[in-house]
Amino acid sequence: MSIRGKVVAITGASSGIGRATAKLLAERGAYVVLGSRNETALQAVVDEIKSAGGKAVFKATDVRQRGELGELVALAVERGGRLDVMINNAGVGPISRFDALQVEEWDLMIDVNLRGTLYGIAAALPVFTQQGSGHVVNVVSTAGIKIVPTMGVYAATKNAVRTATEVLRQEAGPNLRVTEISPGVIDTNFGESITDQVTKKLIEERLGAIAISPDAIARGILFALEQPPEVDVGSIVIRPTAQD
Repeated sequence: MSIRGKVVAITGASSGIGRATAKLLAERGAYVVLGSRNETALQAVVDEIKSAGGKAVFKATDVRQRGELGELVALAVERGGRLDVMINNAGVGPISRFDALQVEEWDLMIDVNLRGTLYGIAAALPVFTQQGSGHVVNVVSTAGIKIVPTMGVYAATKNAVRTATEVLRQEAGPNLRVTEISPGVIDTNFGESITDQVTKKLIEERLGAIAISPDAIARGILFALEQPPEVDVGSIVIRPTAQD
C-alpha cells in the first residue's frame, strides 16, 4: 500500500522524530501538515520538503491548547480536502528524581505528553468519523516499558497514553486504525528540557553512546501507515540494539 496523496498531520514536527517523519512521508508522496511551537524551525522543515518536490504546510501549534489542535486539523482538511492520519508526536521530558520536587515540570509533562495527545485525538476523531476512515498514531516511549529512576512522571505520562491508545483501538470499530510507537534512546534534543544538571549529564552521555537516528522511528511509522486498510499495527517498539 502507498501513502501517496494521503494527508498527514504531525505534532512536534519541527525537530527530532517529527521532523524525520515529516520528511520521509513527504518523500513518499504524502501531504504533510506540520505543527509545533517553533515556527521558525517549522518553516525550515517545510522549505526542505518543498525544495525536494514534496507537499507541506505548517501552523504554529501548542498542543496544550485544545483549540490549536483543532486549527491544525482544520488546516489539513482545508488544504488537503481530508485528514487520513493524525500523528501525536509532541512531547517533553524534563526528567528528575521525585525528591527534586520539580512539580511545575511534572505539570508540563502531563500537559504536553498526555493532555496534548488527547487533544490531538479529540481534534481528529470527528473528521475520521465523518470520512469513515482514519489512522491515529501516538508516540510513546520505552521509558514506560523498562521503568528506571528519574523517569517516574515522564514514564507515567507515556504509559497513560499507552492505555488510552489501547482503549481507543478497542472502541474504534473496523474503519479506524490506531498505532502506538515506542522509541528507545533516539538522537534528538530530548535532553535540552532537563533542568536537573546531574540527570542531564547522564542522559547526554547515554545519548552519545547508543542513540540511533530518528529516521528509524520514521520508518516504523511509515510501515504502520502502509499496511492494507484491514491491517492494524497496534504497537511497535524501536530501540538501539545496545539499549538495556
